Amino acid sequence: MQKEIFIPDSGNLLPYGGEVRLYPAFYAKEQADRIFEDLRGGLAWRQEPIWMFGKQVMQPRLTALYGNPNQPYSYSGISMDALPWTSVLDEIKKNIEKFTGCQFTHVLCNFYRDGNDSMGWHRDNEAVLGRNPTIASLTFGVTRVFQLRDYPSKKNKVEVPLSHGSLLIMAGESQHLWEHQLPKTKKVNGPRINLTFRKLLM
Repeated sequence: MQKEIFIPDSGNLLPYGGEVRLYPAFYAKEQADRIFEDLRGGLAWRQEPIWMFGKQVMQPRLTALYGNPNQPYSYSGISMDALPWTSVLDEIKKNIEKFTGCQFTHVLCNFYRDGNDSMGWHRDNEAVLGRNPTIASLTFGVTRVFQLRDYPSKKNKVEVPLSHGSLLIMAGESQHLWEHQLPKTKKVNGPRINLTFRKLLM
């Protein structure tokens, strides 16, 4: 279980319009190492097709959805049925819920096999998430640079290195006024697993 210790955060990384905070050492390295191996070998990873510029292509990463039963999640033209919580994911969920005071019903898991895998600009603003959702994003594996930018103007970019065992919390109006991505990079060869916890409304 996560130890009850004070975990400092970065302060709000956004200059306006929402709240994004980084906790670089939410999990210590030894525990993060164990979790990474459990997730890499223990989740039902799949590569889903998506529509881009009028044609169907395969997502440049592997994904898996876990969460409460009978409540599918749809985003970017993809509809996914949630698999039952694994013991590892359930333990992580309880730790994050205790730390944040928020409740989560689902986790979207992303496996970036190397620097060629990525996620383009988007917002987690589906109606089922509610007006101002809280998204808890955990990183395991190699450090990748996470980018945010002002959604209306496409300016004022913020870059955040997400390291092994780190927790990023996005809250308030961040999903409406800002968009985010994980760009491709030639500087990274190793794998990264990202868990994004969210609460789906009935």
